[in-house]
Parts: sequence; structure tokens; C-alpha cells
Amino acid sequence: MSRMRLALVGVMLCVVIPSGMFGIYLHGQKLTYFVRPLWDSPPKPFTTITHYYHENVSMETLCRLHGWGVRDFPRRVYDAVLFSNEVDMLMIRWKELHPYVSQFVLLESNSTFTALPKPLNFALNREKFMFVESRLNYNTIGGRFRKGENPFVEEAYQRLALDQLIRLAGIEEDDLLIMSDVDEIPSRHTIDLLRWCDDIPQVLHLQLKNYVYSYEFLYDLQSWRASVHRYRREKTRYAHYRQADVLLADAGWHCSFCFRYISDFVFKMKAYSHTDRVKFSHYLSHKRIQELICKGADLYDMLPEEYTFREIIAKMGPIPQSHSAVHLPEFLFENAEEYKYLLPGNCVRESE
Repeated sequence: MSRMRLALVGVMLCVVIPSGMFGIYLHGQKLTYFVRPLWDSPPKPFTTITHYYHENVSMETLCRLHGWGVRDFPRRVYDAVLFSNEVDMLMIRWKELHPYVSQFVLLESNSTFTALPKPLNFALNREKFMFVESRLNYNTIGGRFRKGENPFVEEAYQRLALDQLIRLAGIEEDDLLIMSDVDEIPSRHTIDLLRWCDDIPQVLHLQLKNYVYSYEFLYDLQSWRASVHRYRREKTRYAHYRQADVLLADAGWHCSFCFRYISDFVFKMKAYSHTDRVKFSHYLSHKRIQELICKGADLYDMLPEEYTFREIIAKMGPIPQSHSAVHLPEFLFENAEEYKYLLPGNCVRESE
């Protein structure tokens, strides 16, 4: 019996424990996300404002339906973004917002948030955006290239520089300032509503439809980081986190990892602040990425970041395919052949 015990102990030491440790190494992050409801609480819910819109209804009526007054003249609108490599998304964004934006503000760095050098992609493609040139405030910033530093530090550094560029662009008290990433696109009628209506909240977050890879995979309606501010000198600061408790429903689209080329997926996976999610080199395999895009599956093999077991289980697995292309940016339909990879039924990405 003592020999059997020794043998079992040997098996535990040599096989079971190492296997368990390797399993934790492979799937520890999944375990952490799955038990999140046990150690984390959801944030305070937003107060959601019902969004009224119809193209044939007057602006005065729409403002009053929201409980707001109507102005004699519209506010000026500033749209400010940090730019990395999302050339197509920037085109769709600016074409959508162009009728109602007074000044476009864009800051570009030669460094990613993870201290990797990168080309000045907007400068290389600037001729494509001549339609905004007369209203464009563009500048570049040199990266700090501090290897091993928390990527969110570099991100904050670049957002602070963008905040300064906004002021240099001439923004004034009570102008509207859109704060969102390039791929978080407010609908044009949302911005038109907010520039014409009086008594809107000082800071208003926008609920965006949350897509992944293209407008074929609708993940949920929970994208909220985009916001619109009535600018206040010395108080308004550019940020990408929660700054208020009010949310305007159905206000646009967030299309995450919506790239034309596989190489752009690889670049973003290595470049943005959550680079720690690339646990293994094979995650960057072009073949693997293409397969996951067409399945609507997660690039990082992660579980959903939710606060209840019901929500985690409901969102596990690939995102269901959508066959709806209703109420998307107008520019997409006008240039459907050029941007077909963003529309349902076109998951295969182009070669370089």
C-alpha cells in the first residue's frame, strides 16, 4: 500500500500538477472572466434618453420630443480623433459627419500605444481627404518609445496632446465636441439633432450598435464610450471613459477590427493598449485570423467581459450572422463595391 501511495504521489507531482499548471497558463484568463460575477460588480446603469428621428419630421418637433428647446441657429461642431491606421473607417466617418462638422481635428503619432514605431498613415493618405482640407486641423506628435511601460500611459499622453490641438483649432464655449475613436461613428442625424437643440446635457454619451469585423456581425448595443460635450473652457478634457450618466439611444455605429487587410488586424493586435491579450504567436497567423473573421469568433479566444453568468453564457461562441444592412452610413451604400468587405456576405479579406 505504501508503494501505491508513493506511486500516486509521483503521478501527482509529475503529471497532474504540471498539467493543471499548464491548463491554468492556457486558460487562466478564461477562468478569470467566467468567475467575474463573483468578484466584480457592474457599473451604475446609464439613464437612457429615447432617441426620436424621422427624416420627414421637423427639427423643432424632434427637439421637443426629446424635451429640449430648439435654437435659432446651430452650434458649431468639432470632431476630434487620434489616428493610427484606420483609413477606410476614417473615410466613412468623415463622409457621414461632413455636412454638420465645422472643424475636423486629427492627431497622429509615429508610435503605437505599445511603443512600436509606425508610419504616419494619415499623412501618406491625405490626398484622399481633400474634401475636408479647408476644415482640417492636423498635427503629429513624436512617440516616447518607452518599452515595457503600461500602454495606457502612452495613450493618455497622446490624448492630452489632442486636447491641446482642439484648443488650437479654435473651439469656443458651448461648441459641440465629439469625443470618440475613429471606428465609433455617430450618425449624422444624431449630430444634427444635438447642434440644433437647446438644453441638451452638458455631457452626453452615445449608445452605438456594436459590430465586430464588419457590419455583418452585430455583437450588442452596449458601446457607450463615444460622447458629445458642450465645450467648457478650462473644464472639458478629451477622454475615452465614462464622464456622465446619460446615454442617447441608437446614436450610431461602432465597428471594431473592421479592416480590409489581414495585416491591419495583426498590426492592431500588437499595437493597441490590450496587447497582453496576444498570449501566443499563432494568434497572429493570417490563416487563423481569416477563419475567425468568417466565423465571427473572438481573435483572442476570450470569454465575454460581462457581469452576470447569464450574459456570459448568452454571448459565448461566435457572433450570429446578420443579413440586415438597414440604417448604415450612407457612404457605404454609395460606394458598396469599394467597401463590400464591410457588408454582409463578404467576410474574405483582400490580399495586400
